[in-house]
Amino acid sequence: MGGPLDGIRIIDFTQVMLGPSCTQTLGDFGADVVKVERPQGGDLSRTGVLAHTGADNPVFLSLNRNKRGIAIDLTSEDGRRVVHDLLRDADVVVSNFRPGVMERLGLGYEAVSAINPRIIWAAGSGFGSSGPYVHKGGQDVLGQAYSGVMKRLSDPSHPVAIYATPLADYTAGLHLVQGILLALLDRERTGRGQQVEVSLYDSMLAMQMQEATTRLMFDEELNWALMPLSGCFPTADSEIVIIGAFKPNPLADICAALGLPDLSAEERFSSLDRLKENRTEIRKIIAERLCERSSEHWLTALEEQDVLCGPVRTLAEALSDPQTAHNQMILEFTDDEGRLVRTIAPPITMSAVTPEVRHTPPRLGQHSHELLAELGYDSSDIEALFADGSVR
Repeated sequence: MGGPLDGIRIIDFTQVMLGPSCTQTLGDFGADVVKVERPQGGDLSRTGVLAHTGADNPVFLSLNRNKRGIAIDLTSEDGRRVVHDLLRDADVVVSNFRPGVMERLGLGYEAVSAINPRIIWAAGSGFGSSGPYVHKGGQDVLGQAYSGVMKRLSDPSHPVAIYATPLADYTAGLHLVQGILLALLDRERTGRGQQVEVSLYDSMLAMQMQEATTRLMFDEELNWALMPLSGCFPTADSEIVIIGAFKPNPLADICAALGLPDLSAEERFSSLDRLKENRTEIRKIIAERLCERSSEHWLTALEEQDVLCGPVRTLAEALSDPQTAHNQMILEFTDDEGRLVRTIAPPITMSAVTPEVRHTPPRLGQHSHELLAELGYDSSDIEALFADGSVR
């Protein structure tokens, strides 16, 4: 069954997360993604920091389904010839090297568009392709740190720390998908390819659009986590989160759920401004009450008052949640070696399209012979490329 991107060919030079998350999304919805890797080692996420390596690495498995793999030595003349042949009829080329690497390989936008004027040349980087930080390597944690995200704490008394999930990589990967799709739509109208770029830095700034606009216009801090009636609270057996907002008088509803007198009737808690002034005091009252009973008890009581609330889960608990199963967010497939792979499914639901796993995450160079044959190389040419190490 074809997807909306059926017939679109992506030449994928990406590795780790920003780029692979982008190209996997395109592949999930029908694009023919050709993953080009180094013959020695391939994508860095095949090894990474985990004990699991190669085909067993869950990082690689999570980011590289629906791709065909070819390993090419980009420093060899024959290897570059193969790449040029791949690019000739491609629609998109994607990379996330440091700025300048694709140019040094002879694969910058000008060079690639000379081979194929309709191609969309898409790149993700740490800080952009120019500017004072162009020399710096891009990495998710640096995106968090440079953009101000890491300093935005839910409690000013907490130490500054790395956010444990790669926000910058995933967000920039989604922005790169958007840019590629916009460029494909524009090409339908104009017949012209173009250059598309995103950076971890810009994506993290864009994520803070509300907070940044408040700072730029009024030089004020906007921190949703510091709203007086919202936050994480311990109960007798775990933790819950309460969002005391989006209602005419959320404090009255919280008090009703907790069996407290209506504290909003007291002058010190009578308005949002007064609640902000007395944030420590009101949160202390709520916290002490919540510690008396279980999370299940309080969630039931709060939901009866239509107060936004929920349990604070671990990832393992979320993965086993019935809503996760109902939403079909656990994707299972068997790889070419008969091993069951369990990972996260695409989060996009479409009424007329159902993504499917057409290709399991490729072994290094798994489809090299197949792809060369599709390009018109005969068996003797293919043997020669393998023999001199230009292709693996």
